[in-house]
Amino acid sequence: MDQQKQSHSSQKSSTEKRGFASMDEDKQREIASKGGRAAHEKGTAHEFTPEEAREAGHKGGRAAHEKGTAHEFTPEEAREAGQKGGRAAHEKGTAHEFTPEEAREAGRKGGQASHGKSSSGESRQR
Repeated sequence: MDQQKQSHSSQKSSTEKRGFASMDEDKQREIASKGGRAAHEKGTAHEFTPEEAREAGHKGGRAAHEKGTAHEFTPEEAREAGQKGGRAAHEKGTAHEFTPEEAREAGRKGGQASHGKSSSGESRQR
């Protein structure tokens, strides 16, 4: 019988997925989500610091771009997302308040970008 088990196990690939890893992504997500909710209810969930969250977001974004699955924002979507984040930051009291000099510099850079000029003032080749 041991020989039977040995011959059967030698037929399996060493990279064959089993258990959780063999489930489709939606099923894995569902199970992980339940675990996350339970951890929060128990108070044992990891709370990310802003730095950890930022790094995790960057890491996920890089991975998505490498895989070709990253969402490419249209200018309208990017503008809407930025406005939404700005409103949330102001409501929380965490928004950066620009000095007049910072606002002037940001406006100058935005104007150059929208008119196709480089930072040296030269027009871009198209």
